[in-house]
Parts: sequence; C-alpha cells; structure tokens
Amino acid sequence: MSTNNEPLKILAVDDEAPIRKLLTTILETEGYAVQQAENGGEAIARITKWRPDIVLLDLGLPDLDGCEIIRRVREWSSVPIIVLSVRSQEADKVAALNAGADDYLTKPFGASELIARIRAALRRVVPLETEPVLSFDDLIVDLACRRVTAAGQAVQLTPTEYDLLRLLALNAGKVLTHTQIMKQVWGATCLDQPHLLRVNISNLRHKIEQEPSRPRHILTEAGVGYRFRDSAPPCTDNEPSPAGPANVLDRCSGMLSNGISSGHNRQALLHASSVSTADKPVIHR
Repeated sequence: MSTNNEPLKILAVDDEAPIRKLLTTILETEGYAVQQAENGGEAIARITKWRPDIVLLDLGLPDLDGCEIIRRVREWSSVPIIVLSVRSQEADKVAALNAGADDYLTKPFGASELIARIRAALRRVVPLETEPVLSFDDLIVDLACRRVTAAGQAVQLTPTEYDLLRLLALNAGKVLTHTQIMKQVWGATCLDQPHLLRVNISNLRHKIEQEPSRPRHILTEAGVGYRFRDSAPPCTDNEPSPAGPANVLDRCSGMLSNGISSGHNRQALLHASSVSTADKPVIHR
C-alpha cells in the first residue's frame, strides 16, 4: 500500500488503447497514480515491479485470459483486482471470482460507479491497528496485521475474502443474513448478485477449513445466511469421567464434611489429591 505522502497506485489493463486512455483520465482526475498494460504478460510484470494498490483488469486480452492472470497473481499477491469486462453472463462472473477477483464490473459502466467500487475495495485493505487478534481453535485472525493462520500455516486471502472472514469472526456465534453480509462487504448496490457471496464463502472454506465439505468454522444457516462458530464443537459425552476432577473434588469435599479421622479416609484423600495436573482442565483467558 502506498504511503500517506504518495498517491494510490492503480494499474489499468486493457487491450484497447482508447479504454486505457479513458480510465487513466478518470483515475488521474481523482488523484490516483496510473500505469497501463495492454496484455497479460505486461500486466503481470507491472504488478510484480510497480506493486499497484489495485488492478483494473479486462478479461479479453490477446495473450492470456483474464482469469488465468488472476490465478497467477493470486499465487503470490492479494492486491485487489476489479474485473472490467463486456462479458455479462453469470458464469463469467463466477469464473473470475473463483479465480480470485474481488469485484466484477460489466462494461459499459459510469465513472462514478467505477470510483465507488475502487474506494470500496481500498477500504477493505486498510488495516486498523487497534483491532484485536481473534483465536478460534486452529484458526487465528490478526485483524491489526491482516494476518490469518490455520493449523499453524499462513493463509493467503484476497481482500474480499479477508473482509468476509473479518465480518463473520467479529460476529462469531451470531447468524448474519445474506443481505446483512452483502451490504457490509459489497455494498447495497450488489444485493442482486448473491453469487458473489456464495463463491467467496466457498473459496474461504477451502482455505481455512480442514474439511471444506464439513466446515467447523463457517456454518450455513439454511435459507437465512451464515454463522461463524465461536468455539470448538462440544464433546458428545457430557458425563464427567469417574476419575475426573469433578469427582475428585466431590470425594474430597465429602471426606472433609464427614471428617478424616479414619485411616481409610486419610488414605483416600491423599490418593485423590495426587491427581496429576495434566488431568485438570486448562483455561485460556
């Protein structure tokens, strides 16, 4: 991300020179620094060297399909990618989002809508240093550093996937409706595109769940929305073990209330109190 003293950098990728010129004019008027690329190879090279804050990507490039570019970039970068394409079919949108795009804008579009989408995407990548570290068993979400680890391994998320995870994790235990999530992550103008949510939930599960088909963290509330589990699934056996801490304490309490004058009770109390601390529950704050 560019520093506060530098303009935000945007890479405009399109094989048509007039469109690149128009995008550059619009973006520079808004104060952004802009570079252009006319094909996939040039786009990947500029992303690697220039490190833009956001990429505007056309899908129909002469050397590489836009989805292939997205997949390659996602192997090492989480830079926000907004697709700008004449392809309006849902299948094309789903393919781009599955590849790792953060947003999809169909041509033709207005300059105001483009700028609004860019600002929304950039808001999702600005870290808040006062935010906490959230821990859910094997999943850790460091909100201040925008770092996610699952089973001890770093997880690479797109800005949209991260924003979705952040929303769910901050509301752990609560059911969030499809509409609530869509408004928070994509804005009210995208409520008619539910595939955005379905695709990103699927992608997120494949990245953070040990078994995506049997999720432990992101749970589906059929016909309503999603719920992020705030703790590990409860044990199926609710009965305390006969030798467990609760039974030991009960036995000790009974002996104390009845007195421990007999040798038998004294011996039993000594045995009960010698239970290893390894058998006691560990409480994490």
